[in-house]
Amino acid sequence: MLSPSTTITGLAGSGALAARAAKLAENRVAAITVQPQAFVSAVARDVMARTFNLRFTMLNKTDPVIEVRGLCKKVKDATGELTILDDIDLAIAAGSSVAIVGASGSGKSTLLGLLAGLDSASSGSVRLLGRELGELNEDERAALRSGSVGFVFQSFQLMPHLTALENVTLPLELQGGISTREAATRARGLLEQVGLGKRTGHYPKLLSGGEQQRVALARAFVTHPAILFADEPTGSLDAATGHAVIDLMFEMNRANGATLILVTHDIELARRCDTTVTIEAGRLV
Repeated sequence: MLSPSTTITGLAGSGALAARAAKLAENRVAAITVQPQAFVSAVARDVMARTFNLRFTMLNKTDPVIEVRGLCKKVKDATGELTILDDIDLAIAAGSSVAIVGASGSGKSTLLGLLAGLDSASSGSVRLLGRELGELNEDERAALRSGSVGFVFQSFQLMPHLTALENVTLPLELQGGISTREAATRARGLLEQVGLGKRTGHYPKLLSGGEQQRVALARAFVTHPAILFADEPTGSLDAATGHAVIDLMFEMNRANGATLILVTHDIELARRCDTTVTIEAGRLV
């Protein structure tokens, strides 16, 4: 499972955007007030994100949305150096669905984090939406993800002091370029789609686990992402609720035409994807 420290929009490390999210959570209002310096930085990132998105739309339709070559991830531990991923080669086509499976500790969530640019590789390359991630700094990777990538996590990662509606509008507020009213309208439409039209004003603690994950799905799709990363999306749900959430996720993904990359230990769930990638001891098998 990805680290809980990962921000809900996948914008880890972007100081100005994180500050805006914190301000929104504090005030529980749709309008975000930032200092002039932060505002300039946020505008710059918004322009950068739009440039990245434009470049992505100009990619040849046959080009993979993700291309990995010789990817390795190593970390220091008490015994010296631990290899988590070793010499991974992978290409994922636009509009496809890919399941990454493996035993606990095999490295599948680490791989997902590297594919999304949430972590940095020790060696090798990851090309996401036409951009070489190793050539980008943390804020540039965040800008690339903004508006182009959605996330669904096992632990939901909703902002506890925001309502369901405010949680779904948050990525649009951070992305910029859309009015508060338009953001709220789009968010309400998605909450209606996931069956929560009458619970838009509820806070996460008043929602069941299944309802929270449906809010997370609405949040993931609100920016119309090109790629959806899902890390054990049913891991915190009972079987019946999990099946319902997965059906909804696949339905929404088909409707949006997004590429789905799913980490799971559930073989039956993996079979619903076009391709299954298996990791054992940090290597593809």
